[in-house]
Amino acid sequence: MQKVLTDRVGIATRLLPSEGFSDLASLEPVREAVAGCLAQRENLLIIDLTNVPTLNSYVLELLLDSQDELARRGGGLTLTNVNSINQDVLRITGVNDYVDVLNTTQNDQILAHGSTTGLQNLRLGDLLIGAGLVSEEHVDEAVRLQSETGKRMGEIMVEREWVSETEMLKVLSQQLDVPHTYLRAGVYDLAITKTIDHALASRLKVLPLFNIRGVLTLATSDPQSIPSFDEVERTTGLIVQPVLARGEEIEHCINEAYEGSVEIDAYVGDLEEDFELIDQELNSDFASIDEIANGSPVINLVNAVIQRAIRDGASDIHIEPSRNKTRIRLRVDGILYEVMTAALEMHPALVSRLKVMANMDISERRLPQDGRIQVSTRGNVVDLRFSSLPGVNGEKIVLRVLDKNRSILPIDKLGMSEHNTEIFSHLLTRSHGLILVTGPTGSGKTTTLYSAIEHLNDTEKSIVTIEDPVEYQLDIINQNQVKDKVGLTFAKLLKHVLRQDPDIIMVGEIRDHETAEIAIQAALTGHLVLSTLHTTDAIGAVTRLLDMGVEPYLLSSALVGSVAQRLVRTVCPDCKTTFVAPPELKKEFGWSEDEHVHLSKGRGCTTCYDSGYKGRMAVHEIVKSDSALQNLMMKNPSRDNLSEYIENAGVVTLFDDGMERVHKGDTTIEEVKRIISAD
Repeated sequence: MQKVLTDRVGIATRLLPSEGFSDLASLEPVREAVAGCLAQRENLLIIDLTNVPTLNSYVLELLLDSQDELARRGGGLTLTNVNSINQDVLRITGVNDYVDVLNTTQNDQILAHGSTTGLQNLRLGDLLIGAGLVSEEHVDEAVRLQSETGKRMGEIMVEREWVSETEMLKVLSQQLDVPHTYLRAGVYDLAITKTIDHALASRLKVLPLFNIRGVLTLATSDPQSIPSFDEVERTTGLIVQPVLARGEEIEHCINEAYEGSVEIDAYVGDLEEDFELIDQELNSDFASIDEIANGSPVINLVNAVIQRAIRDGASDIHIEPSRNKTRIRLRVDGILYEVMTAALEMHPALVSRLKVMANMDISERRLPQDGRIQVSTRGNVVDLRFSSLPGVNGEKIVLRVLDKNRSILPIDKLGMSEHNTEIFSHLLTRSHGLILVTGPTGSGKTTTLYSAIEHLNDTEKSIVTIEDPVEYQLDIINQNQVKDKVGLTFAKLLKHVLRQDPDIIMVGEIRDHETAEIAIQAALTGHLVLSTLHTTDAIGAVTRLLDMGVEPYLLSSALVGSVAQRLVRTVCPDCKTTFVAPPELKKEFGWSEDEHVHLSKGRGCTTCYDSGYKGRMAVHEIVKSDSALQNLMMKNPSRDNLSEYIENAGVVTLFDDGMERVHKGDTTIEEVKRIISAD
């Protein structure tokens, strides 16, 4: 229980709280002690904060109320033994403009009161030069880039690493007379962070710190983001007082402040109610559990997460336990975004619910499990591939979202350029031969194969697929699942498929010599074979098959073409802006200095998870096997020989195709470099 010791220090009365302030109840003894001193006409008070590790908004308001009353009576309030965290809190909230802090140094007092006389009239560049952080040449270059790109000078200098973000914020703090702090636990009131919801805080990259007399102290890394402050003021009804902090610190504290906070109603509120679990064959015990739990928060949460993933076009759902929370992330356009955190206590219930939906053994927690969930929502039937993996903190769950309506596209909707669409369509007219689609995992190879199969599908042809696993069920097509556990491998299935009189065979992946050899033989004996390989470019398929032991003369006769592809994120249409390419970019890519090259980028908004990108498109590289390449393959060529052929043949490479999309304003140079240079 809170106790307040009272003694005399000269003509002043000292109050020493025995512990910190966790709630209003612990604050009441201090309030009563101050009231008692006022009743005894003791108008000079010292509050000793030796035992107070952190301050909250209620304490800060009490300090201001006490100072006001004491000043009205001709006295005043002084704080002593204030730790460094609380000194920061008093400074950034402006409380020490009214309340004396006994153990603050002179330099701290100058900083605390924002003594920046005359600095507000100086330009940022002059302040940076005066502080010895940059040269005049840096400032001149930043001014030039500012006029070309529209970016702020500070943003340009930090991006170019001429000044660290911390140093830049300190100078901006002086110029704009806005407090700056090192943001960490204790420098924010946890209860006040919930003044705005997690989604808004993450999108605007701000964190509420304290609410004192209707003024909301708000951490931001952009002191000139007036639209963000306006939005927070509209949402909260409070007046915003910005405080500068590094973006990385704000992001970390947002995650810490909101961890374990799941507001299911708010999360589900904007989603449709037409969500149904189908194709579920539960035993009687599981069915009873499901019926009893129907409508529970866990079921609502699972349904909401799945529906959110389908609505946002996510490819995967990750449910990951850590030491103190469960994190739920969605992979949208190839990037993982955290959408919520839940208390760790909820994790076993989430896992059990998903296992029930996948008709798995809920009691098995030591071994990995795989399963399948099928749901109906928004008029679509969507498959979810379930995978669990036991870890130190519990089972991690990943759900692969397989939405047939999104993934099986017509050939002309794959995003290929007109030139590449023409070549690919021509390859598919062949009656026999091997067509390969190459690229790393997650590059859309399967989508391209399914589109090709759907394009070729008609009642006059027999089409057979060998997949691991079967991702989308297609009409009139005989689809087969690889089952390694019982010895039903790609190679074994392919042997049997050849006895089924197929016209077209799709092999999910060529993984070994045996599968490659049988696929080549099938292609040479009158079948059109489509498959995938993990290579970095189209011509790399030749090298990979030769390395697998395929005879050069067989490969040269069987291979009719190879397609390499990557998925690049497209600029979000809701926040898309255009700018003129700066000189260094023109120089890097050999563009004329006199040419005005207009490029696009996204500012970031709620639609695109504040990334500036929404959706993805494929970039392609297609190598069609001609007589020159066939002759080259016969000679068991080296990689250098094949690269020389590509250059002489004028093949449009992945990077070339990507840069064409950049010029059209569909994506950015940074995105093309990220995806293609990663190899």
